[in-house]
Amino acid sequence: VLAWRMQRQHLARRASRDQMLDVVGDICGLHAQLMSSAEIALWARVDGLAPEAVQRALWEERTLLKTWAVRGTLHLLPSSEYPLWQAALSTYRHYTKGVWLRHAGFTPEGLEQFVQAVHDALEGPPLTREELAVAVAELTGSAELGDKVRGSWGSVLKPAAFRGLLCFAPGEGNSVRFTRPDRWLSPWESLDPQEARRTVFLRYIAAKGPLTEDAIQHWWAGITAAQTRKLIHSLGEAVLPVSIEGSPAWAAADQLAGVKAASPAGVVRLVPAFDQYILGAERVLPDLLLPAPLRSRVYRPQAWISPVLLVDGRMVGVWKHVRKGKTVTVGIEPFSPLPPAIRDAAAAEAEDLARFLGGRLQLNWTA
Repeated sequence: VLAWRMQRQHLARRASRDQMLDVVGDICGLHAQLMSSAEIALWARVDGLAPEAVQRALWEERTLLKTWAVRGTLHLLPSSEYPLWQAALSTYRHYTKGVWLRHAGFTPEGLEQFVQAVHDALEGPPLTREELAVAVAELTGSAELGDKVRGSWGSVLKPAAFRGLLCFAPGEGNSVRFTRPDRWLSPWESLDPQEARRTVFLRYIAAKGPLTEDAIQHWWAGITAAQTRKLIHSLGEAVLPVSIEGSPAWAAADQLAGVKAASPAGVVRLVPAFDQYILGAERVLPDLLLPAPLRSRVYRPQAWISPVLLVDGRMVGVWKHVRKGKTVTVGIEPFSPLPPAIRDAAAAEAEDLARFLGGRLQLNWTA
């Protein structure tokens, strides 16, 4: 199973540079709460990735789009697939419930007024957060609604993003800027939201499966266990129930032969904090991936997820990097002694990471 996941996550063998956008789509987007992690996640999957490739795709070529997506977290999505993801994300309704509204300080009517004002404010050029706050206050006649833009890193803007009314534009100095997808991208045809959600659920199962129902629910968030089960069953014959180490799970029907045939190939990878492979991995085969006593080394307080050294899909250590001047210092901390061949492979990965970050490698091992 781990060997298959490594293949599906483009970690068993790096893709070519012209497949960069395909990789992002195949793994259901790049987690982008930390932009540096998103870039390193692609470096780990794309051979010879240019240092400027992600920024160029985002802001010049517009082939990647940055927005709040699954679980309300920032993601990079292929622009060509944005209509699919936007339709699926439009099914989110948790922000219309009392708990979310009370936490955000909205009435239902106030939220609708706020979202409409965000839409109208972004009719023109991209706006910084402060500019958007001023515009929302002017459009609504409410300084309080304008202050909500200033006072929240992003939570109050997520409903607009889910509805396809807001995404990120190139920054201005140290300030982020926002625009509307329909002003940033080419026109697209709307898709059926329920069908779109079924499609992305199947994609996720194909990208990281076999998966338990709990893991699928955790990935999407905002839905109950019963709703998750109903969605999985709506996929019909496209998915099949399987057993993983005695636990019931679901797999894409057309992948079962591949799962059975996949075998470890001695693959070593350095993957960044919040990598797609690691996110939610503790919910499926946790003991095989990482022994319980070591989980706190990866899954940290405040929902922090550490960068990980992977060997054939298993987490065998953590690592970190610091760039200072022309030197990229990479520190690798294995959980147990590693064979020389694995250390050499990890060192080669660190060397290429330094190349990607534009510096010379200083590699430190911690016993």
